[in-house]
Amino acid sequence: MSRRIPKAPAVFAALGDETRLSILVRLSQGRRSSISQLTEGTKLTRQAVTKHLLVLEKAGVVHRTRAGRECVFEFDPRPLTAARSYLDQISQQWDAALDRLKSYVEQPSGFRAAR
Repeated sequence: MSRRIPKAPAVFAALGDETRLSILVRLSQGRRSSISQLTEGTKLTRQAVTKHLLVLEKAGVVHRTRAGRECVFEFDPRPLTAARSYLDQISQQWDAALDRLKSYVEQPSGFRAAR
């Protein structure tokens, strides 16, 4: 692979959990939110939301800042864009490999090596 994305595995792991994904969807709507705000309307405790936010923060898809006595979290799309680029690269490699296989299989039988 010509280009490695060092954070891609952490991003994929972070998004692999339904709760973290739902938290990220809420944050991706453009509003910075506190842990209390992210807990509202869910069955999650503040501690559970905090643990999920730490995983998302470690993956780089959210950032925290202080607002008075509270921490607020906001979405950062850059790691997702990089992970998407990584997936696009892998997809292109697979497409090229499948095209080569198709060309080989569709060759007239006289051009294939004898078995």
